[in-house]
Amino acid sequence: MTHEELVAAYSAPGRHYHDLSHIEDCLARLDRVAGLDARDREILTQAIWWHDVVYDPQRSDNEEQSALLAERHVAPDLRDEVARLIRLTRTHDVASGDQRGALLISIDLAILGADDVAYDAYASAIRREYAHVPDEAYRAGRAAVLERFASRPVIYPDPVFAAALDAQARANLARELKQLRS
Repeated sequence: MTHEELVAAYSAPGRHYHDLSHIEDCLARLDRVAGLDARDREILTQAIWWHDVVYDPQRSDNEEQSALLAERHVAPDLRDEVARLIRLTRTHDVASGDQRGALLISIDLAILGADDVAYDAYASAIRREYAHVPDEAYRAGRAAVLERFASRPVIYPDPVFAAALDAQARANLARELKQLRS
């Protein structure tokens, strides 16, 4: 896939959050991370670009399909690590000591710690992506996802992201959960 094809994939109809703006936001957050060497930065850049390239809200294997595409298109010396990182976005679980994984997952979840207006826009965009799901089923499914994040001792495995975003993320999750249950 060319860069133009990646952009087209993220610009496809039906993408309201998992779109080019999400990728641009993730890349901007990566740019602000200090202390990365060129290789780490390139691996994370590629992982960001490829992590949601396949996104169909009616499927459960988007991350795997995105990783498989990355394995076919990313430079050979990067592809295994890029694909591994993409696969982490399925569960957002990161092993202790996995700095690249901690950064990618923290960057991907940064929206959870956004200000109220940005978070509400994100939540609304997610609902639009799942417009095919009836309200009652959506509320139950979305609440289950949010509860999993809220119950974690650590939402952001990178300590810098955790310090900056955890409190706001927990407030946002609690607020949306209250709305979903009312």
